[in-house]
Amino acid sequence: MSPEKAVTSSRREFLSNTLGIALVSAATWPIRADQALPSNAGRTAQKISLSWDVFLAPSIPAITSDLPPGEKERPWPPISSTLITGERDAVLVDTPITVEQARGLAKWIAAKGKNLTTIYATHGHGDHFFGASTVLERFPGARFVARPDVIKVMRQQASPESLAAFWNPRFPGQISSHLAIAEELAGNTINLEGHDLVSVPLGYTDTASTTCLHVPSIGLIVAGDAAYNGDHLHLSESPDQQKRQEWIAALDKMESLQPRAVIAGHKRIGNDDSPRIIGETRQYIRDFERLAMQTTTARELYDEMLKLYPDWINRGALWSSVRAMRT
Repeated sequence: MSPEKAVTSSRREFLSNTLGIALVSAATWPIRADQALPSNAGRTAQKISLSWDVFLAPSIPAITSDLPPGEKERPWPPISSTLITGERDAVLVDTPITVEQARGLAKWIAAKGKNLTTIYATHGHGDHFFGASTVLERFPGARFVARPDVIKVMRQQASPESLAAFWNPRFPGQISSHLAIAEELAGNTINLEGHDLVSVPLGYTDTASTTCLHVPSIGLIVAGDAAYNGDHLHLSESPDQQKRQEWIAALDKMESLQPRAVIAGHKRIGNDDSPRIIGETRQYIRDFERLAMQTTTARELYDEMLKLYPDWINRGALWSSVRAMRT
């Protein structure tokens, strides 16, 4: 076989629920054969190909009176956690928000039979790292790491003021009382069985100081909240054009890496992880900006965006975004 011929590595997406773990979908993604493990002699001289799986913590209710027009509740969208695995070890990217969700994630990881060495946080929003302390209880040997600027945002999100004003009222009794804060990532890479997992700074996307994790050997980007997948964007922290342009520049940066798969921090259940979500996220931002210039009220902007994106989940995020723009 020519070393240039492609082979495949399996990827599965799992949805957590209270009864355990349910398989949602399966797909395959190409990996070059010269990165794959031969079954014959010389095995120890070859790198083991990496693979990846996505754990999707399901939507849960957020307790709030700030509801979009016509809605009776405001569900928090599904949250993605990505496990990148080698022959023995594994690296986890992002965790969900509640103790229950994180316990389901930890159980799922344990079933893989891998040694979890590292948890990496792509950005500082609480719904992508509050579950880390619960996962670390199951895997105390793992390191929890992030870039220094991300850690600053994490500390703000985990502060008593932020917890009291925002997180705990929305998820009463569901968030760990012992939140872990990441330690600083040394350099910009995590080594997984000889493969580099590269932390890429993206700047301002849906919040400050965001990153993605790029795995060149398998063409994977774990985008955190820099890309969305069938889910209305959180533009509440980007009400001015300059921040939104920074987000578009971050999308361009990820696209330049030519990924074959991109994992969004929030996604609609059943959607695949195609790199096209980079372009979809960029188009959403441009549509939002265009319609913001053509409308005068938050409700008008909300309704016009819904006409373009009627099937996207998390209308609450859109409602907060248009109100941030118009207030």
